[in-house]
Amino acid sequence: MNILITGADGMTGSALSKKLVSRGHQVRKLIRKTPVHEDEFLWNIDDDFVDNDVFHNLDIIVHLAGAPISKRWTSAYKKEILKSRTESAALLLRKAKARGCHLKAFVSASGINCYGTFTSGKILTENDGILHQDFLSEVCREWEYAASQFAEISDRTVCIRTSTVLSSQGGALDPLRKLAHWHLASGIGKGTQWMNWIHLKDLCEIYIQAIENPDFSGAYNAVADGAVTNRDFMKSLAKHLHRNFLPVNVPSFVIKMLLGEMSEILLEGTRASNEKIKSTGFRFRFSHLEEAFADLMPNET
Repeated sequence: MNILITGADGMTGSALSKKLVSRGHQVRKLIRKTPVHEDEFLWNIDDDFVDNDVFHNLDIIVHLAGAPISKRWTSAYKKEILKSRTESAALLLRKAKARGCHLKAFVSASGINCYGTFTSGKILTENDGILHQDFLSEVCREWEYAASQFAEISDRTVCIRTSTVLSSQGGALDPLRKLAHWHLASGIGKGTQWMNWIHLKDLCEIYIQAIENPDFSGAYNAVADGAVTNRDFMKSLAKHLHRNFLPVNVPSFVIKMLLGEMSEILLEGTRASNEKIKSTGFRFRFSHLEEAFADLMPNET
């Protein structure tokens, strides 16, 4: 199939592109700089521009583009976080409709914070709405609404509600690994907040299933089986690296001073269910942290 990927130069997009090519698909990449390869096409949200050639005989769009949420949330940057996800999707829809494009599927990233960022023992399913109004829950709501509009030109739409992605190519694991190497691993805040996570390889396999399996439709939580508390995550990481684990948590006020409003994604967290994705027959290769760490950091001690 001919598959267009936005955000193809990111951690997930890059890994997914390689997997799709290895499976015989033709991948097209939307980029913001001058294309130098035949699979690259130019787009610019501010200029309302997408290279029309990208829509020729196009089967599927995978929308991964979005400004990272790991930068400090100033008022201006919060607008950029939302715009980069929703206005980019709206631009793709307008241009695809103008070209008379009909898709087999529109597959969009989303976030596990769609339910709200809070700490609770409740295990959240895809049927739960926003349970705690905050910035990220609103971003995800608008993000998924933008994806749903592709029902006009697509046989199905899919939203992958992604948890913390563990990868050897950067992402959230890199700074945590450095802390552990320096013998500074400890819980953050209360330490009892849940951390939903997924190995990058499993996430790519979920996207492949969403692309290739016509029965995939709607929203899916992309989380591994082994959800752990923040404290247990850091303790497991320190153990894998044979480093000390500090028994005293980093106080919440320190994280809030350093990160501002963004600190909520570290200080709060609720478990999410993956029963819906597993009901499709999908099986995680990495269900427990120990398995993920062994694969991602096989020689680090």
